[in-house]
Amino acid sequence: MDSRPTFRQFLPATLFLLFLGWGGLAFLFIYTLPTVWMRWSFFVLWMMALTGLALPVVYFLHLRFPSRPPAEANVIVRQAMWVGVYGATLAWLQLGRVVNLWVIAGLAAGLFVVESVVRMRERTRIRPPLPPEPAPHDPEH
Repeated sequence: MDSRPTFRQFLPATLFLLFLGWGGLAFLFIYTLPTVWMRWSFFVLWMMALTGLALPVVYFLHLRFPSRPPAEANVIVRQAMWVGVYGATLAWLQLGRVVNLWVIAGLAAGLFVVESVVRMRERTRIRPPLPPEPAPHDPEH
């Protein structure tokens, strides 16, 4: 029994995030002024846009390099969201002019370690086996 998710499960979320993220960013750049609320909107929309872009890529990487046990749908979505969080955090740090190569690499390494620990916890979680189903009783025989 293969419990791998199909991309069809992720297609609505991917299209929603891409449309809302990139469409919202286009609207924001064309029709608004850079006020405080618009800057916060930029970070939210930027995270959505990057997550929408990363979702098919992360799904493909899990297909190409399968793990044991196979990654569930929530793992694929969470890892795509890490890409969005990473990009939004770098954009926010760029405002303060604190982004350099060491910050970029350190933030990526930190997020990689966090995801590795979470995946390790998920793999080592004890799941008791399901009891076998009893055979149906057929009173006619």
